[in-house]
Amino acid sequence: MTIEQQMRQPPSLTLRLTLLFAIAAAIVLTGFGWIIERSIERHFAIEDDAELESVAHAVSQTLANHDATSSPVALAQRFNDVLVGHHGTVLHISTPDGYTLFSSPGGPDLSSLNQTTFGNDTNDKIRHWSDAKHTYRVLTRRLEENTTTQRHYTMSVAVAINSHLRFLDHFRLTLWLMVASGTVLMGLMGWIAVRRGHAPLHTIITQIHRISANELNTRLSPETVPRELTDLANSFNDMLARMEEAFQRLSNFSADIAHELRTPVTSLLTQTQVALSQSRSNDEYREILYSNIEEYERMAQMIGDMLFLAKADNGQYQLNHTDVDLAKETRDLFEYYEAWAEERGVTLALHGKVTMPADRLMLRRVLSNLLSNAIRHTPSGNTVHVRLEQLSGETISISVENPGPAIPAEHIPRLFNRFHRVDASRHRSDEGAGLGLSIAKSIIDIHGGTIDVESTEDCTWFRVILHKRH
Repeated sequence: MTIEQQMRQPPSLTLRLTLLFAIAAAIVLTGFGWIIERSIERHFAIEDDAELESVAHAVSQTLANHDATSSPVALAQRFNDVLVGHHGTVLHISTPDGYTLFSSPGGPDLSSLNQTTFGNDTNDKIRHWSDAKHTYRVLTRRLEENTTTQRHYTMSVAVAINSHLRFLDHFRLTLWLMVASGTVLMGLMGWIAVRRGHAPLHTIITQIHRISANELNTRLSPETVPRELTDLANSFNDMLARMEEAFQRLSNFSADIAHELRTPVTSLLTQTQVALSQSRSNDEYREILYSNIEEYERMAQMIGDMLFLAKADNGQYQLNHTDVDLAKETRDLFEYYEAWAEERGVTLALHGKVTMPADRLMLRRVLSNLLSNAIRHTPSGNTVHVRLEQLSGETISISVENPGPAIPAEHIPRLFNRFHRVDASRHRSDEGAGLGLSIAKSIIDIHGGTIDVESTEDCTWFRVILHKRH
């Protein structure tokens, strides 16, 4: 196979399934990773929001209980007490005119956040804010002092989230490395699983490679393959059985052809050698040539019959449908075989009348083969009956009956086989080449009908069933 053909060839099942495993693993692991990452981020956000709300609530209570006579130092101490236990939390409280009531020592300058809160909708919202060193989660809220002055303040509470962000960055890196590794690992495991799963297929392929024309009797064992491959094994065995049967028929057919053609060729060769062995008169040469002509005619008839059977087997014969009066065709055949029948002491009888669309010449040939076969095997003084019947619907029956000895039961299944004779000892000139019934069956098969035979000690029936086609 060339490189171009390999590129055009669809990818293997192993590659397809491996990629599907890897894609499925990537989607599932990515989905789980995203859910885990969002869950951790939400967990940290809930913890930070709870801490901010705790500080904001404490500051609000402090301002609500604030005494106007308290000194600024005492108030600042109260705010510092509020921040105790809240590591990394800073607080900034200011008035609308920019006066700073409290600002955590050493903390970031949150005054800009307090100024932007007035007159807009950012009050009581939590947001991220960063300075040059840290990133904070900030809650900004407007408060009122519980005094007669009713002064307004803006409070900003911020908690540093650097450790959370570092943890999330590290976790995210680890998580996606695990997702990538898991995808590769699942792809590799999928490839191994597919290879092991395809092992029965490789076994079947190995068995198929060993099959040849001399080993068509080889069969796969459906019980040794997985359930999904049972139908494949059974279908393959059925195909092998049909191939073996067809090959056997072909071998037998070839042998029969060689045997049937060898006899007339040998006869022609012998007669010609005898004729040339000594001088003879013109009448003697003429007699020998007439005898050769008879052999040539038999050979030509045999070759024509074999060509017809070959075309019929390959579906190459086209029917010419016309309305056929089967009674008229039968009477014409009676006239044709009348002299031969009288010579053998056999009478012919027709019963019924049927007309149907079919190939006239082909049906006439079927009737001729069946009629000649019946006359040949009817004892002197008896009658051959041809019955034409209209059955129910669009079905007709053609029956050819002749009295005589029964056909042995072992020959019935092979009666329509090519070159088959019930009595192999009979001479070819008496019974022909053994293709008549095979040709009759092929013609009936082409017409979509059936032909069968029944034989008893007193009579033999050949029955043809045909369906009318419009």
